[in-house]
Amino acid sequence: MTDLGAFAYGGDLVVGGDKVVVSIDDRIVVADRAGEVQGTITGVSGASGLAMTADGTRVYAALQGSKEVAEIDTATREITRRIDLAAYGCPFSLALTGERLWVGYGCDATGVLGFDLSAPTSQPAVADTSLLKASPYIAAAGDTLVVGEFSGSPADLFVYDVSGAAPVLRGEIDGHTNYNAGLEDIAVTPDGSHIISAFRLPDAFTMWDATTLAQVRDYEKGPEAEGYPSSVAVSLDGAYIAGGRTSGVGMTLYDSASGTEVYATTPPQGEVVSGSTAYVGRDVYSLVKSDTDHLYLWRIHDATLPASTLTLTAEPGGTAQRPFTMTGQLTFADEPAPGAQPLIVTRTLADGTTATLPSATTAADGTFSITDTPPTGGQTTYTVLWNGDGEHRWSKASVTMEVRYQAVITLTGPTSAIAGTTLVFSGTLQADGTTPPRGGSITVRRSLNVDGGDTVEWRARVSDFGSYRFIDTPEAGEYTYTVRWAGDARTGPAEASQVVTVEKPNA
Repeated sequence: MTDLGAFAYGGDLVVGGDKVVVSIDDRIVVADRAGEVQGTITGVSGASGLAMTADGTRVYAALQGSKEVAEIDTATREITRRIDLAAYGCPFSLALTGERLWVGYGCDATGVLGFDLSAPTSQPAVADTSLLKASPYIAAAGDTLVVGEFSGSPADLFVYDVSGAAPVLRGEIDGHTNYNAGLEDIAVTPDGSHIISAFRLPDAFTMWDATTLAQVRDYEKGPEAEGYPSSVAVSLDGAYIAGGRTSGVGMTLYDSASGTEVYATTPPQGEVVSGSTAYVGRDVYSLVKSDTDHLYLWRIHDATLPASTLTLTAEPGGTAQRPFTMTGQLTFADEPAPGAQPLIVTRTLADGTTATLPSATTAADGTFSITDTPPTGGQTTYTVLWNGDGEHRWSKASVTMEVRYQAVITLTGPTSAIAGTTLVFSGTLQADGTTPPRGGSITVRRSLNVDGGDTVEWRARVSDFGSYRFIDTPEAGEYTYTVRWAGDARTGPAEASQVVTVEKPNA
């Protein structure tokens, strides 16, 4: 997650070459594929839709404020060309097919234009959008251009052949017939053969044949997915579909041909922004909006690789300044054993302090163990990360435990006495590495050391200084006195015992 330092309801995102570009109202942010922001372009009023060349050298931005499209050199972050659209309306959505830029515009009028970018100046090719009832949202690849009604219920999709000089309408995917409403995003497979739509209704991502316009399949939501479809993208080889949702599991990866769910993950916070998902290589990028409209760039690393799974377990609780051991295992979905693999281990203390611990390595079967000595008490989280190997997707596991300090209790008193004599016992309750428990009480148990002997319990108060005292007047017999501290949120349990022989008085 990369904080983009902006508050916005939405934005657009495109990826090409080694660049990731995001539009945010009055600025355009350029980042590298690791999510590191390289620079910001300002003076771009109403920046909305984006389109970028495959090599990432040029990005095109729809500027609704100035009613133009800006061509930007991503290396210098300078505007190199402006396409004036004042005669048409506000540019809203962009798409590229080779050197042809398609522009969906709205405001006072609505329509779609095509520009030949290889020519210094060119007359736009105008698509027949007379059936369009709302602002156009467009997507294109190969010889296919799709124009969707961005608002409305029902909402239609219009499919055009753009192999010639001007767009030719192939037909309409009728929103009323197919119960489509609330368009959020459209994607086209790289060869232009299929269209994937993200409508709020029906509650699924849908693939359509771009030639026959017939519905091919739905990519259904999993049991943990909530909300409605908000964003969709296709991998460059057409093998995978990434679908973002407004809540629950934020992003789901599907096998394009079968519709099978391959991978699902949730952003650390917020929800996926409408129409903001893009593929590059094995990674998926999207914008995420927090509850306060704070905008983040979310990178899902190695999303298309086969899965790996890490487990991490520990006995409940732990003791500060005492070593303890956790165990776990790394497994691959497509192989029986991972062999020796390096793991990164981190520890986060209750105050938020994080430390990287000595690395661990799995055994041939993927099992591993980690020993650590937590320096302080409180809620402590251990996280183990395997970074992937180029053939399997990374994975991580965490365990959180309440670490308590070691309590130490002492018991001092007589070891022998005469029946009828009052015995006085005392002791202290301390804790290693922290102040002693204050204002509590301990349990005192007296047991007669014979078969079936009676046992008596009572409570003794612990002073604010950690000391305690109690008395008893037992009859003749051998007794064991045991004092026990049950523990609290900060310290663990402790106990101590002492045997006392009480004899009958001389006759």
